[in-house]
Amino acid sequence: MRQPIGTALSLALAVLMLAPAPGAAAPEGQMTWAVHISLAPTWFDPAETSGIITPFMVLFALHDAMVKPLPGNPMAPGLAESWSVSPDGLVYEFVLRRGAKFHNGEPVTAEDVKFSFERYRGAAAKPLKDSVAAIETPDPGRVRFRLKRAWPDFMTFYVSATGASWIVPRKYVEKVGDEGFKKAPIGAGPYRFVSFTPGIELVVEAFEPYWRKAPSVKRIVLRSIPDEATRLAALKRGEVDVAYNIRGSLAEEIRRTPGLTLKPNVGQATFWVNFPDQWDPKSPWHDRRVRLAASHAIDRTTMNQADALGFSKITWSIIPSSFEFYWQPPGLAYDPARARQLLAEAGYPNGFDAGDYFCDAAIAYVGEPVVNYLNAAGVRVRLRPIERVAFFRGWAEKKLKGLIQGGSAAFGNAATRIEAFVAAGGTYVSGSYGDIDGLFREQATELDPKRREAMLHRIQQLIDDKAMVAPIWLNAGLNGVGPRVEESGIGVIAGYAFSAPYEDIKLKGK
Repeated sequence: MRQPIGTALSLALAVLMLAPAPGAAAPEGQMTWAVHISLAPTWFDPAETSGIITPFMVLFALHDAMVKPLPGNPMAPGLAESWSVSPDGLVYEFVLRRGAKFHNGEPVTAEDVKFSFERYRGAAAKPLKDSVAAIETPDPGRVRFRLKRAWPDFMTFYVSATGASWIVPRKYVEKVGDEGFKKAPIGAGPYRFVSFTPGIELVVEAFEPYWRKAPSVKRIVLRSIPDEATRLAALKRGEVDVAYNIRGSLAEEIRRTPGLTLKPNVGQATFWVNFPDQWDPKSPWHDRRVRLAASHAIDRTTMNQADALGFSKITWSIIPSSFEFYWQPPGLAYDPARARQLLAEAGYPNGFDAGDYFCDAAIAYVGEPVVNYLNAAGVRVRLRPIERVAFFRGWAEKKLKGLIQGGSAAFGNAATRIEAFVAAGGTYVSGSYGDIDGLFREQATELDPKRREAMLHRIQQLIDDKAMVAPIWLNAGLNGVGPRVEESGIGVIAGYAFSAPYEDIKLKGK
């Protein structure tokens, strides 16, 4: 059947617009990652971003953001080629990049941006949405956010701490629904979805018309291999090209193996012990001395050498030292005798049964020695590793009792970490303190940077004074890279834990 001339011309133009630029080398080859967690469809949808860094392992491939971290720039233009702020700080206007397209060939429009913001329901959705009075789309290429009040952290929350600025196609999502979208996601990123086998692997292929550049590698495979020794064996056999999270003696083995390269990456992942029962007067953890005892009981320096080969940094904070408004706590000595003394002073000379110590199963390498140190001091706990999605869901839903090993590598600043993990109403907050909450509300509207910094420093001092948490360290990711890889993307974006941007990765000879 003959198509109308107009239809045929439109199809021809669409093909031309999706074709790679003349002279651009076609993507070639396959690069495979051994990832340390079980991949989950929730991470295919930016609307469900959970306040941790893991979803971005997928988002940087399938999707694109209005503004996002790129090499050398933590807030680089993405789908928004530019943006401006009104003098009173109440209006943010974004100009969309011309020619940016979703994988189905449809253009990215202002309506998609508005839709993506409105359907966002992940971590920090409430403070972000509560700040916005209206979203306007004066034309398909412009989006205007009108705020209820001047908020100095609007861009930090919109761009860094949430997935709200990662854009999905409105028409497609409305057609297939949320669950249908997670089964076959369509984005505007450098790679398009090919297949997902639950518990095994995600396969994506290069989207050559991607606005920033055509990817060099044709196919990317993210393969779930939760066991560390199995990841290393796959790397040594050449079955994978990059293996995430290889620790201790196995990391040393990478150093000794010809052709393999150890890539340490100190990003912004802080780990700590959370005491969710400290607000319960009947709990031992209600006593600050007990919380201090737990912190004194942990030998962080020995753990760092054994596990991270000394690359992790002991910073005594849940906030990365690279973040804006970071305050350096004084820290505590490893002192098991002092830990037992504090327990005795609190009424537990023989220690006590503290129940479960919950942790992300992929980070059990930190939990195991911490549990051993606590048990040695008389705080008797049992390690309970849980697969990552279930762990963070249980923590957010306040279903985990006992001790919780906190952790986050998400982008942001001191305020975004405090919002998620310390201040009242945060996604992972079990209880809070009035003085901290008051300061947090006050700093959110403070436009003077120096005054705001002083407030955020005071909040961090109070966290330390109250011994709200027992910080462990700023983690160093230890990753193995195989001989076929010219550019793994690890460490290319400052602070980011994984490989990115995927369009920059390269195989040797390609």
